[in-house]
Amino acid sequence: MDFNEYQQLAERTANRGPEDTIERRFTNFAFGLTGETGEVIDCIKKHLFHGHPLDQEKLKIELGDVLWYIATLATTAGLTLHEIAVANIEKLKARYPEGFSKERSIYRKGDVDCRHCKHYISGKMWCIKHNDGRLPDEECSDGEEG
Repeated sequence: MDFNEYQQLAERTANRGPEDTIERRFTNFAFGLTGETGEVIDCIKKHLFHGHPLDQEKLKIELGDVLWYIATLATTAGLTLHEIAVANIEKLKARYPEGFSKERSIYRKGDVDCRHCKHYISGKMWCIKHNDGRLPDEECSDGEEG
């Protein structure tokens, strides 16, 4: 089964009725996602802090519920799980072209100036002037100064 097939099958079990507006769907599914995320957290908490063995079956069920709510939210928004997954991986590849690094994560969090061209970077991990994925202290690809 692929993402889009799962999404179509999940939608078959979504609550539909005369009061099924976009607003109600978003609210219902967002609240449901929050609740199911809490169930996942509880399963992990019991394992990490209460000495329980990790209950993989319970975790699988709760993660499935999380996936169901994500699928129904995506459908409500007119998005496919496939396009969401592709966009997410593209974002992560741009953010971490060589794989995750603490340095890139740190630069991403704050607002800094590109040390090479002095262009202001607002909450981005790379210089928006050059937009080439280089860290602010790496030489910019075009060699321009401020």
